[in-house]
Amino acid sequence: MKDLLPIGSVVLLKNAKKKLMVCGRIQVDLNSGEEKIYHYSGCLYPEGLIDPDKLFLFNNEDIERVYYIGMQDEEEFRFRNYVIQKVQENEAHKNTENL
Repeated sequence: MKDLLPIGSVVLLKNAKKKLMVCGRIQVDLNSGEEKIYHYSGCLYPEGLIDPDKLFLFNNEDIERVYYIGMQDEEEFRFRNYVIQKVQENEAHKNTENL
């Protein structure tokens, strides 16, 4: 996994016409029946989150273009490193279960 974008980043997904703003990271889709984990949740930009049904889940590989990178400070860097570490631990645990 490459670095996660910070909250507030604005992106365009592949084959999309409307920009999204990142409003969450490491999101679980409980509606899919398989509890799939996505890198991001995003809301329409510039509208923001006006309807919970308009929340989009996506991964780094779905991003075609980054228009804006959200705020980054020491707290963001610490939290991002923590999240990446937990994701890697989770992936390693899943890989050992499949042996």
